[in-house]
Amino acid sequence: MITKLSHAGVLVLDQDSAKTFYTEKLGFTVRNDVQMGAEFADAGAGFRWLTVSPPGQPDLEFILAAPEMGHDGETARQLRELLAKGAFGGGVWETDDCRKTHTELSERGVTFLQEPAERPYGVEAVFRDDSGNWFSLTEHFTGTV
Repeated sequence: MITKLSHAGVLVLDQDSAKTFYTEKLGFTVRNDVQMGAEFADAGAGFRWLTVSPPGQPDLEFILAAPEMGHDGETARQLRELLAKGAFGGGVWETDDCRKTHTELSERGVTFLQEPAERPYGVEAVFRDDSGNWFSLTEHFTGTV
């Protein structure tokens, strides 16, 4: 029986840059940063296992994965092109105060694609990470929706 989601993958163009973005700009915590040996990769080159978590959710780790992890060269190239175009949405980050968090993240240099706006479900803003992935930042309305 499946009991919970422990890891989710986010493709990134550069793992060092992504590590800086997710820790310094978003305030996440590094959980793992290790080089895995060739025995863990089909191509024989190994890969870097880099995971981060929001500070209040240490039991959910986001794998900041290079497109080469688990993919052949041509597929990795295509994934890199799609990332650079902003073709991937990474999910929804919850916040208690979208406008305040928007201001804080903007001051840290996070690029927003949409300013905070009221929606039927709450207040939402949309931002990009340094690889082009976009995320919703949402403050859910309390009570009946």
